[in-house]
Amino acid sequence: MRLSAINRRVLLSALIVGAGFLASKITGFLDDRILVQTIGRNPALDAYYAAFNLPDLLFTLISGGALAAAFIPVFTGLLAQKDRARAWQLASAVVNTAFIVALIGAGTLAIFAPWFVAQTVASGFAPEYQQLTADLMRLLLIGSVIFSISGVVMSALQANQHFFLPALAPIMYNLGILGGVIFLAPTLGVWGPAVGVVIGAALHLLIQVPGLIKYKARWTLWLGWRETDLRRVLKLMIPRIIGLGTIQIASLVTVSLASTLPVGSVTALSNGWKVMQLPETLIATAIGTAAFPTLSELASRGQMAQLRATLRTTLLVILLLTIPATIGLLLLSRPLVAILYDASEDVMIFIQWAVQGYALGLIGHSMLEVTARTFYAQQDTWTPLYVAVGAMVVAIAASVILRPILGAGGLALANAIGVTVEVAALLFILRIRLRPATQPAVYETAAAPAQIDR
Repeated sequence: MRLSAINRRVLLSALIVGAGFLASKITGFLDDRILVQTIGRNPALDAYYAAFNLPDLLFTLISGGALAAAFIPVFTGLLAQKDRARAWQLASAVVNTAFIVALIGAGTLAIFAPWFVAQTVASGFAPEYQQLTADLMRLLLIGSVIFSISGVVMSALQANQHFFLPALAPIMYNLGILGGVIFLAPTLGVWGPAVGVVIGAALHLLIQVPGLIKYKARWTLWLGWRETDLRRVLKLMIPRIIGLGTIQIASLVTVSLASTLPVGSVTALSNGWKVMQLPETLIATAIGTAAFPTLSELASRGQMAQLRATLRTTLLVILLLTIPATIGLLLLSRPLVAILYDASEDVMIFIQWAVQGYALGLIGHSMLEVTARTFYAQQDTWTPLYVAVGAMVVAIAASVILRPILGAGGLALANAIGVTVEVAALLFILRIRLRPATQPAVYETAAAPAQIDR
């Protein structure tokens, strides 16, 4: 397979991103392994992992996947027009707005933390561990506010085709947590890594500052809420926020259902998800992250033939790599869990079941990294929303059915079923939408309407 210059650039960038992800995953697994060995199968550890869900939701909706999907296409379009001053003015407005919204959201969650966790992620916990989850969540929310700035900085650097410092940022985050696990957990328990989360979030931001200097970024204390560019970003964000919200709702339902299972089920799902995400992140997230600015640039210039070729190549590479990875996870889940966590037998069995359930969705999750971004590159965030809502309904229904039968493994399998349905639907729509103009319009009535608004 001969690669074009565009595809070579994408794959080279993917190697840089993938190397960063690999180092990040290694440090992340070190965090979890040492923490599991230090705390053991304990309700406090379940509370620690459950405490991440709402702060992660806040980050994802404000400055994570939602903002990146809306910001990068608009920012890249300005760079393609050689209007860098206007591009950095937009970045300033987005950073300032994201920070204000994150601060308000974090403050609200912190004030009502006991009620929120009791109604969602810790509904099955004993009262004292519901309170522990709430208290831990309040500390983790500080990291979410810092990420509201760091997430925008990462997107801006990636839009400039700079991937090295953004690849280092997650490593620095995990090193902060690792410091909390090693030096604080023996005396502070689960509070040690929680402190490390805040330190890691600060390092995540600081490591990217040299990149801003290199590209002559200019930050101004300006909101620009009446400006066309910012309104464009916000308009694109709305359906993406709703879409990510549906994903997080499904995740919250999963954690809530897992909290009613035997102790260790929440921890097993969290760790099993991380094992499955290892190949997904190294392969698909790396490729999707590297390809997104290029896909956005091609879409903004109307170069649809090149966009189709880039999409085809990236999906083929992902498929060729994730099929053997899926087989490996299914066959080698037991020794892999033993190597990564080295925990007691009962803990490893729980994690193994979760890994096997999630592994069946590896191909779907991996292909989703590129298929969804292809819609965002065309500034269409509505179509992925409609499909995500349908997939969420499927996943939740499967969770309710499979939990009594397979426990934590059934909840992981339900996730795999939902994402497989989602990516199949998106691929079908893309096949119709990106069909060359000379091809007969056989399925014209089935196509989703193009929206110029992951």
